[in-house]
Amino acid sequence: MSLAITFPGQGAQTPGLGAPWRDHPAWSIVDDAERATGRPLAHLLLDAPAEELADTRHSQLAVLLASLLAWTALEPRLDEPVVAMAGHSLGQITALIASGTVAFDHGMRLAVARADASADAQAHAPGGLVVLLGAEEDVAVAACDAAPGRAWLANVNAPGQVVVGGHADGLDAVAARAKELGARRATRLPVGGAFHTPMLVEVAEAIGPVLDETPFVVPAIPVVANDDGAVVADPAAWPDRLRTHLVRPVRWTDTVRTMRGLGADTLIEVGPGSTLTGLARRIDPELELANVAVPDDLAALGALVHGAVR
Repeated sequence: MSLAITFPGQGAQTPGLGAPWRDHPAWSIVDDAERATGRPLAHLLLDAPAEELADTRHSQLAVLLASLLAWTALEPRLDEPVVAMAGHSLGQITALIASGTVAFDHGMRLAVARADASADAQAHAPGGLVVLLGAEEDVAVAACDAAPGRAWLANVNAPGQVVVGGHADGLDAVAARAKELGARRATRLPVGGAFHTPMLVEVAEAIGPVLDETPFVVPAIPVVANDDGAVVADPAAWPDRLRTHLVRPVRWTDTVRTMRGLGADTLIEVGPGSTLTGLARRIDPELELANVAVPDDLAALGALVHGAVR
């Protein structure tokens, strides 16, 4: 048995998402994160209301920390090899920390810079995302012609699920056009940013100085980048990868297929929610799937993956 580990992105946050971990030994990483960033973060995991967590500045850090809590608890229990890691959007930062590509303190400071810059960009140029169900990439690209220069492909998540991002005033036209082209449903997501589109170019510029100061090393576990679904063998490539990642579509279908090609037969989503296992089921129905979001999942996982966890 060979494992692939995936980490969720922004949108997986819910109030109290870290509360089940409060008395677990893994909680020490929250204290470490507060020291590394100089910010109070525990409340984001424990008692922050939904309105506060909806702010990109907070939601990204809450999801990242909740995912790292789960990974810190899971990693020592794994008996089977982990052949690859990946994270969806923000989750890519989590994967870089978890894999050892970037040290924890450096990774946390990078995550803060990314979250702050993303929130600032949303304030300056509000945007949005529309998920298209029953549509493929060609339909999404064609639908964007309804708002030229105002909407772009943002995610290729799974067969029959793609996402378009852009200026709020153009997304209704894009959604209508997508339905004309055969999309079964077009749903506006509850976010205020056009993530992974050219609208985030200022975020890529803003985090440049932090990226340039961040040491990246060859990881213990290969990380698959989701701007093209390729393993990044040269750690020196990550600064440019993380800049372009912000303005290019997330190609999650390619990412999962690459992990499968590396020998993974079991995919574990580590962190809040179950979106990524749902997508993986559509990408490759033969993958065995599991989730670790709370401490109770650790015990249940052993039966699901047939002894990969002790």
